[in-house]
Amino acid sequence: MFKNLITYRIGEGWTADAKLLAEQLAKETFLPCAPTQPLAVGWTPPRGIEHAPLVEVVDGHWLVKLKREQRLLPSSVVQERVDELAEHIEATTGRKPGKKAKKELKEQAQHELLPRAFTKTSATQVWIAPAQGLLFVDAGSSSRADEVVTLLIQASPGLSLQLVQTAESPAACMAAWLLDGVTPEGFQIERECELKGSDDEKPVVRYARHPLDIDEVRAHLTSGKMPTRLALSWKDRVAFTLTEGFAIKKISFLDLAFEGRSEASGDEAFDADMALATGELGGLIPALIEGLGGEHDFAAAGGAAPAPVALPANVPEEALSESPPW
Repeated sequence: MFKNLITYRIGEGWTADAKLLAEQLAKETFLPCAPTQPLAVGWTPPRGIEHAPLVEVVDGHWLVKLKREQRLLPSSVVQERVDELAEHIEATTGRKPGKKAKKELKEQAQHELLPRAFTKTSATQVWIAPAQGLLFVDAGSSSRADEVVTLLIQASPGLSLQLVQTAESPAACMAAWLLDGVTPEGFQIERECELKGSDDEKPVVRYARHPLDIDEVRAHLTSGKMPTRLALSWKDRVAFTLTEGFAIKKISFLDLAFEGRSEASGDEAFDADMALATGELGGLIPALIEGLGGEHDFAAAGGAAPAPVALPANVPEEALSESPPW
């Protein structure tokens, strides 16, 4: 159910009411892109069934989903149309369009071409654990998580979120685990990692499907390289990759996690999958935070907690490109 998780702490003062949140999200439900609209974003039923609840609740855990549709308009196609328009103006007036006119021509070209552009649809899941005061975004990048978090805060007044940061650096802890082979209880080092140097060239060494308890890895660490990613497993139930920024990636559930689970289909399968994922990860993540020295207390440290990145006021030009930044 989840592939990547970025973890947030829910601030105090928010009313954890699933019915109220569903009503708030209903004001910004997903609507497909209009013909000249480059991007559409909105909330959609996590179960994937029309008119189903916008907030699914299973065993005290909530799931919501943000859907986005984007029109793909390659910059080369836009430029080709701009050149055609500019040539026509020059042929009819005898003057080449200036910089300001070229900008207007680009806007005209985009407006003309958008209705014919292909669309790409994607969705991002959000898992809320009210009892633990935690929220998780299933996103592979911080920019995508920032977008979802910002829209969720806008939809639910009183909700505040800050990225969970651990008391000890994940990179330093991963280096120590690789050097001495001692991991927090329940965790085991697997066969993938990435090490990066800190000098000007920033050399990178990657190991895949390779034992890591070898002198070569330890030599890289003692020479100054630090882990940026490390594959781990937890109690032989969940495999994942931990990053230096405390993102959890490439989540997969191992055979032991499925023992005793009966076959299910339809709605029952959705509930069973959600119960399995939140149950297993609901134990793994607190254990991982504890293994990294616990959660950093910003108040005790006298510093301000990092704020989520706000969305731009206008859709960036990159949103119209063939390869968006996320």
